Amino acid sequence: MDKSRYDNRSDQWRKRTGAKVRRARLVAGIPKRLIFVTVAAVAVFIAQFVVQHSEGAPDLNISHWIGRSPEPIAGLASVLDGDTIEIHGQRIRFNGIDAPESAQQCDNAKGFRYQCGAKAAAALDGFLAASRPVTCAFVDWDRYGRFVGDCRRADGASVAAWMVEHGEALDWPHYSHGAYAAQQAKAEAAKVGLWVGVFQAPWDWRAAHADGASSQPLGIVSRPRVAQSGYSCEPRRTCKQIGSCEEANWYLQNCPWGGKLDRDKDGVACETLC
Repeated sequence: MDKSRYDNRSDQWRKRTGAKVRRARLVAGIPKRLIFVTVAAVAVFIAQFVVQHSEGAPDLNISHWIGRSPEPIAGLASVLDGDTIEIHGQRIRFNGIDAPESAQQCDNAKGFRYQCGAKAAAALDGFLAASRPVTCAFVDWDRYGRFVGDCRRADGASVAAWMVEHGEALDWPHYSHGAYAAQQAKAEAAKVGLWVGVFQAPWDWRAAHADGASSQPLGIVSRPRVAQSGYSCEPRRTCKQIGSCEEANWYLQNCPWGGKLDRDKDGVACETLC
């Protein structure tokens, strides 16, 4: 064999072998602790993703592991539904109460169906507007990554307590441990809000609609709403400007100012028409 050809092959073999050795040394030089931390971080990320997309899974929020509690959040609140607001882009779920879902309907005192979720959101919007800003103290993170907090208006009034006392939300014993039981008993005795008629507890309603028919957030409740029938929340109307019981009940159920049409709070709007 030609000696020069043999030498060339030997050089190529030595270069390939040297490259493999250098790669092996590079991998061996990476600290094992760094590899472990990287793998652990990926595992936690995957676990959190699975949890956030599974209703029945336990809460594995990373914030719980590291034990860090956020500072209170204060500012002007946008109402998303009867128990959820947004401040500075952070969604906040009221601790210990549950309001009707956005798509949930209830029966009033005369058996008429109405959008109790929309009504609860409108009531909350009006209550918060009376004394701004809102301040929410951190309690926990829920499985959807929402800030769960105890919220108060600028005048110190508890938002959750007011919602339950006025029948727009329920005490949720599973999380409140009965913190708002007294307010709920008062609302039930006075037959205000939900208690004026027949309703399903929000947690039961969600369980019954777990097939995908559950509600979506309302968004900012001050946005105009228009019915397929042509009714609109703008401009605002009085009973003298309304032509039928059906129209009056639509305003009551769908408009932020609709409660003004029900002066005796029995769930029936413009009783001269109805």
